[in-house]
Amino acid sequence: MHQPHPHPGPPLEGEGVKQGKGASPPGTGHGEVLRLRDIAFADAAALLARYDLHLERVPDGEAIPGSYWGECEAGVIGSTVYVRGDTPVHSLLHEACHLIVLPPERRAVVHTDATDSVEEEDAVCLLQALLGDTLPGVGRVRVLADMDAWGYTFRLGSAAAYFERDADAAWAWLVAHGLVDSDRGLRLPG
Repeated sequence: MHQPHPHPGPPLEGEGVKQGKGASPPGTGHGEVLRLRDIAFADAAALLARYDLHLERVPDGEAIPGSYWGECEAGVIGSTVYVRGDTPVHSLLHEACHLIVLPPERRAVVHTDATDSVEEEDAVCLLQALLGDTLPGVGRVRVLADMDAWGYTFRLGSAAAYFERDADAAWAWLVAHGLVDSDRGLRLPG
């Protein structure tokens, strides 16, 4: 049965914060999502490399190192994002974004759970959609739709509504951290 991504206490602007290992993981009960196997691995690896991240493919059927939710969800350890062919693209982008927003000294010690900050979590939800636009065959519309299908929950009912109308604090966070410009355009590194 499909379980929604958890929401702690009062509604957040963006994604529900991870509640710990006892929380129900997100799932795919409401439709299929774009998977790593559906896009060019080289494109995803090149995007992450721009942020000094490494994308490592785990053989199908093996456990994904550093995966918070387990199953097919992407994992993070240090500057590496671990994925399998069945890993959802939105999960790959989400976990990569957690590493992107961290300063190098914090990134180096990440293992499995990248943040405890609601503000950072909200900003990551926006950033993953923006990065979707840089991947051929993906785009932000697909990333946002897949977030909904996977079980992310938002106050206005959808990831797109959050992105467009309910994320001022998260946009400000991304601007302050130099990840987007004042017009909400993605600032890719070198």
